Amino acid sequence: MKVLVVGGGGREHAICWKLAQSPKVTELYCAPGNAGIAQVAACVPVSATDVEGMVRWVKENAMDFVMVAPDDPLALGMVDAMEQAGIPAFGPRKNAAVIEASKAFSKELMKKYHIPTAKYQTFTELEPALAYIEAQGAPIVVKADGLALGKGVVVAQTVDEARQAVREMMEDHKFGDSGSTVVIEECMTGPEVTVLAFADGKTVVPMLSSQDHKRAYDGNQGPNTGGMGAICPTPQYTPELARRCMEEIFRPTIAAMQAEGRPFQGVIYFGLMLTPDGPKVVEYNARFGDPETQVILSMLDTDLMDIMQACVDGTLDQLDIRWKSGAACVVVLASGGYPLSYQKGYPISGLDRAGEKAVVFHAGTKLDDQGRYLTNGGRVLGVTATADSLDAAIDAAYAAAKEISFTDMHYRTDVGRAF
Repeated sequence: MKVLVVGGGGREHAICWKLAQSPKVTELYCAPGNAGIAQVAACVPVSATDVEGMVRWVKENAMDFVMVAPDDPLALGMVDAMEQAGIPAFGPRKNAAVIEASKAFSKELMKKYHIPTAKYQTFTELEPALAYIEAQGAPIVVKADGLALGKGVVVAQTVDEARQAVREMMEDHKFGDSGSTVVIEECMTGPEVTVLAFADGKTVVPMLSSQDHKRAYDGNQGPNTGGMGAICPTPQYTPELARRCMEEIFRPTIAAMQAEGRPFQGVIYFGLMLTPDGPKVVEYNARFGDPETQVILSMLDTDLMDIMQACVDGTLDQLDIRWKSGAACVVVLASGGYPLSYQKGYPISGLDRAGEKAVVFHAGTKLDDQGRYLTNGGRVLGVTATADSLDAAIDAAYAAAKEISFTDMHYRTDVGRAF
């Protein structure tokens, strides 16, 4: 099969790395890809959000299957466009991707179908939002309604901080139109766990649990990022919790989407908080998370191409998805200053040495005319290791990370140990 993966970050590198292992995949392409992805797939110079251009390229090059990985093209309807062109595509259609593209929609869905989540209010005007914050007090959570690269959530510790977050979203348009509507919700407490799941519209099959580390600095300090590291599986996610989440959250969500005429096919991401009152949904995403994908796919023992085809064909209930024993850890090597301002274009050294100890997924890299890898983003690399135990996987990931260097390189030193 000739397969195209849409996207160009660390998540897409992990997906391409896994698909390259499938005997079914004879030719693998990635648009736009990056310098690391070019090691396993042919990179195509088409923007991930160029729906018309992507469909045109897919038809001209006779692709057999397309995997749409990022949130933006899913929200724009790229899967719908591929289907209309007669190309099988993995990922939710536009009317199902709204579960991530609009936090207001997802909160209303949970309220309607009694799926446990934080209490909330949605606002389209500034003054009522500010008044609600004053009435509720802090800590409190402010969320931009739309897509904001994983950065549209502020966990405000004071009323002033919450008021500032609302003003930045609604008045200053920090996230463009994504912040014209805001969701303000109670601040839940407890460990956070991510469970991604494959879905074919009717059946939902959870993957191994994982835990992302969103804050920029050690000890869960600093601004929220797209993710500074992850482990898989999560020790706190017990078999009893898994059973409860399946009954109270996973199956009800897929059934709710089907009942709304928005059947969900693809990967659905359940961001969960293990509160004293039980597991509750923090957020949904309509695709693989990043960097969770790097650890989860490292533990997958079943052919990813088989799973994606089953999701598209509606035959997921007929597939036995298997996982490796042990654990995995990914440490993100970021540019100094990320997630705020940072410089690009620094040479990266030590990749070969690191690659002998772990798998290094490229997130923000490019090749220069001398064949050197350069930094080209906030999150640059994801150093991913597997081992028989979580402690051993963490140690292996850090041992490999220490082999790599570039100017102003920054990473957390407590991934897997800060809960």
